[in-house]
Amino acid sequence: MIMQPPPFRDPAAPLRDRIDDLLGRLTLEEKVGLLHQYQAPVERLGLAAFRTGTEALHGLAWLGPATVFPQAIGLASTWDRDLVRRVGAATGDEVLAFHHKDPAGAGLNVWAPVVNPLRDPRWGRNEEGYSEDPWLTSVMATAYARGLSGSAPEEDGETPGGSAPRVLKTAPTLKHFLAYNNETDRCTTSSNLPPRVLREYELPAFRGPIEEGVAVAVMPSYNLVNGRPAHLSPLIGQVLRAWAPDDLLVVSDAYAPGNLTTLQGYHDTPPEAYAHALRAGIDSFTQDDDRAGATLGHLRDALDRGLLAEEDVDTAVRHVLSIRFRLGEFDPATPYDEISDGVVNCPEHQALAREAARCSFVLLENDGLLPLGDDVRTVAVIGQLGDALMEDWYSGTLPYAVTARAGLSERRETVFCEAVDRVTLTADAGPVTADPAGGPLRAGAAEPGLFDLLDWGGGAYALRAVATGRFVSVDGTTLVNDQPGPNGWEVRQTFRIEERPRGTLALRHISTGCYVAAGPDGVLGLVDDADQAAWLAMDVVVSGAGEAARVAAAADVAVVVVGDHPLVNGRETEDRTTLALAPAQDAVVRAVRAANPRTVMVVSSGYPLTWTEDELPAVLWSAHGGQEYGHALAEVLFGDADPEGRLTQTWYRSEQELPDLLDYDIIASDATYQYFRGVPLHPFGHGLSYTTFGYDDLRVRQSGGVVHAEVTVTNTGPRPGVEVVQFYTHQQRSRVKQPLRRLRGFEKVRLAPGESRRVALRLPVSELAFWDVTRSRFVVERAPHRLMVGRSATDLRLSARFEVEGEVIPPQSGLLRGADHDEYDAITFVDETRVDGDAVRSEVAGAWILFREVDLTGVTSCVAEAGSTEGGMITIRRGDPLYGPALATFPVPRTGRYDYHSVAAPLAGAGGVHDLYVVFENEGVTLVRIGFGAAA
Repeated sequence: MIMQPPPFRDPAAPLRDRIDDLLGRLTLEEKVGLLHQYQAPVERLGLAAFRTGTEALHGLAWLGPATVFPQAIGLASTWDRDLVRRVGAATGDEVLAFHHKDPAGAGLNVWAPVVNPLRDPRWGRNEEGYSEDPWLTSVMATAYARGLSGSAPEEDGETPGGSAPRVLKTAPTLKHFLAYNNETDRCTTSSNLPPRVLREYELPAFRGPIEEGVAVAVMPSYNLVNGRPAHLSPLIGQVLRAWAPDDLLVVSDAYAPGNLTTLQGYHDTPPEAYAHALRAGIDSFTQDDDRAGATLGHLRDALDRGLLAEEDVDTAVRHVLSIRFRLGEFDPATPYDEISDGVVNCPEHQALAREAARCSFVLLENDGLLPLGDDVRTVAVIGQLGDALMEDWYSGTLPYAVTARAGLSERRETVFCEAVDRVTLTADAGPVTADPAGGPLRAGAAEPGLFDLLDWGGGAYALRAVATGRFVSVDGTTLVNDQPGPNGWEVRQTFRIEERPRGTLALRHISTGCYVAAGPDGVLGLVDDADQAAWLAMDVVVSGAGEAARVAAAADVAVVVVGDHPLVNGRETEDRTTLALAPAQDAVVRAVRAANPRTVMVVSSGYPLTWTEDELPAVLWSAHGGQEYGHALAEVLFGDADPEGRLTQTWYRSEQELPDLLDYDIIASDATYQYFRGVPLHPFGHGLSYTTFGYDDLRVRQSGGVVHAEVTVTNTGPRPGVEVVQFYTHQQRSRVKQPLRRLRGFEKVRLAPGESRRVALRLPVSELAFWDVTRSRFVVERAPHRLMVGRSATDLRLSARFEVEGEVIPPQSGLLRGADHDEYDAITFVDETRVDGDAVRSEVAGAWILFREVDLTGVTSCVAEAGSTEGGMITIRRGDPLYGPALATFPVPRTGRYDYHSVAAPLAGAGGVHDLYVVFENEGVTLVRIGFGAAA
């Protein structure tokens, strides 16, 4: 008798039926075993072990050599959806190749892309995102996830409800939900999100990839949002899963579940915390690495205590199993079974890496020096990054590295200068030397050892022993010289320099905060006490800037390659405080420019930088560009290709132009290109070409609820070129503060000299909506708008006005939620309850919130729902928070943290429509809502 396979193994059966069948066969204990990152096998049913989480941000990471593409912000700088999709597809193929070799080591749930909008360039993980614009972030994330998942190219057509294939190549996971742009105290800080910022800025970045069905999982972030841990956000179920055409898997970030009772102290016990997380939407707990025992024990305890029901477990397990089914795990075969190790770093992927790097270069400045011509015979390649390629924390292992020096040397005669200071160090015990075998550093030698001093900015320095070519690191508490450079999760190769008397200095180890001291035997090690630090004399033997100038002066052209180290001065767990180029690198640029007027500055960085030399003939930027960086750079410098990249982030003139790092309210703080009123160093969307473009004949019309715009773009220069045509809109009249400009669409066009092309935008009028706090929904307002088209957010060549027949927002009345105010001062957003809802709390006495246009016709009383652990007072004033007449005063009684009292008060005669200020007379008063009625 032939045994029929169970229904869950029938690929022809509907997915829901297959999941139901398998779910029904599992015991409760087996289902609980599927709720950890390392899912337990169920051998009696033939279920193998399964692990979530393979890093694949810009190529497969952490598992050995694989193709390394430009960083995510570099991929976005191409403004090329299809190219980004192809990079995602290549990465997906390499993930599968590793998976076929080692299913346990290389899982098919990939943790990419990152869709946090790049609100602040000081964020330590800036290079992981795509753009400060949420719509552009969504576009690029959708493209990358489309490739990872095996979805068809966008132009091939899509079906309603999503475009993911029947069998996923990999299962992409969006990171990190929600409002996560700071590493400083990231597990304990709360991101303040007013409703408009939430709905118009943060959420849209996630929507596209989920709604298209190409991202099938989400990871919450470490931080809190409006006082509630992001891992407990009700928005997971209310918003994210409402967008998804299929089941959406939600995986926790590493060790975040444990934070709920430790760092965040949100719950008293792990069973309470884990039960809340599961009910809030977490399906897979990434906790304690592969040791699932404690997590599963907490979930069992939650079940035993009635904090969870089996139905809660079933809901989460359904999401887990859905991904495994859609990956083809229970099918007899998948379309990807033939993908083998041969695809890893194959010639096609190498060519794709080169194309992606080439297309990501952004020409920031050019007085005509670029492209380099045949008259250039010798090139001086200068700088710390001139002959080095960097790996970031989420990059793969480089299979090979084409540096700037290597790429340019294939085209012209080159001479290289790293341009770092070569120094000696002398302690009281004598000169410092490095062990030739890579061992300890020691003071007291007869002759000083030589060290190269590398400045990575932000006060972070690295020392490299000339004798070994290895970097100084810390082994335990002893200084050794055995590392290839700054590396690892805990970077132990960087130091700060602190001044000491008589021109000496002390070295402070950045990772530990300890100081370098000499022991009785002269061996250098770390001590806690600054008073015990060795006073070191640092003498410069060779000036990096001086040597760079000497080399540059003898060359036809100098190419200075500067930038950041992805693991230093900003990275995961560490934000940066400055956007300034490292001082020593900045000095090298100035010296080279003075020595050779034909100087090109090439910037390689994961975030915007500033510098002091303002007369550079040419400046070219890219993110860290992966293994083919040098070849791509040479092609752009010598004009084989037009610089195609455009900035996806504003380059400010100084970090002083930015609000506080923890200020997430881009509207109130005038942040990002949408609201920034200053003149940036380089605007969002900026990027020069080697040719010129003209814009003409902009036409705008409305039809069937859609705004149609067309413009003619012409290559008016002598060379073929690439233009990114950018469309923006601005609402000119509104009840609320509107963006100065908002990107609505773009098209990348390649034009021969003299060639013209008609470029079109199709914009549904519904996309002109903003979040109306008075009615908690999106609204299209009746208002004039201006459509603008051009080369960047500030280089707008043409514009046209059009009218939108939308709504007129009526005055507010009745019950008003505290969080749904129009403006505020000194207010913190907090969680109304542990489960759901937002409220506001005063940070200082005199804090206020404003409700515009409140209709008080016939209103004689009002009721406030509020609380405070210390008690307090609330006053309602008309027209002004300080001098406006007081209409009502409420005493707020002492309450518990989540206890609120309804307090009524008569309302002084104030019929009609007025702007009302709710003034908190004391610190720490929480307001949930306030209501206006005819009677108390």
